Amino acid sequence: MGNEIEDVPDISAEWYREVTAFAQHTPAWVRGAAEIATDAVPAILFAFLVFGWWRARRGDDRRMALALLAPVAVVTAYLASEGVKSVLRLRRPCWDLAVATVAPCPPYGDWSLPSNHATFAAAAAVALVALWRGMALVAPVLALLEAFSRVFVGVHYPHDVAAGLLLGALIAPLVLLAPRNPATALVSAMRRRPALAVVLTTARPPVPPRAR
Repeated sequence: MGNEIEDVPDISAEWYREVTAFAQHTPAWVRGAAEIATDAVPAILFAFLVFGWWRARRGDDRRMALALLAPVAVVTAYLASEGVKSVLRLRRPCWDLAVATVAPCPPYGDWSLPSNHATFAAAAAVALVALWRGMALVAPVLALLEAFSRVFVGVHYPHDVAAGLLLGALIAPLVLLAPRNPATALVSAMRRRPALAVVLTTARPPVPPRAR
């Protein structure tokens, strides 16, 4: 089937039709779970970032600096995606293609490319892997599932989510790495202040004196 929508690759429109058609043939509980998960996964990733900060309280200054930069990286990537969307102003597939969707189609003016959800998920996954090596498998899988879910529920083309994943994966490392040394120095100074140390470190039990 040809694609007549301007600025949309034929292959992306075709994949969109195939995925949304597949979604309609899945059980109702799968569609319901996907509609919930597509908004829940970013919240889960954010919760992991909070837990990463909690773990970093036991670590050194560099680890805490990374934990504090992680949400900054995610927010920066998200804002960048919003900026790109407002400039490109590309239409959602569910506005133009006659397909049934799992999730309600976003209102006009909520543009399509890049996917904010995919951008957020990719940036969060990068930040989590940098902060917590144990998330090296879980976080990327969650980001990919989030990207797929946006197509599955019918609110994005595949190339929208691919662009979002790429944008998040590119911006997050820049934010995490560029200011790391100044951020580490700032954390070191903040940890010396009792009022701030409570959120940046964990009190350790005193080490008993060695017996002579």
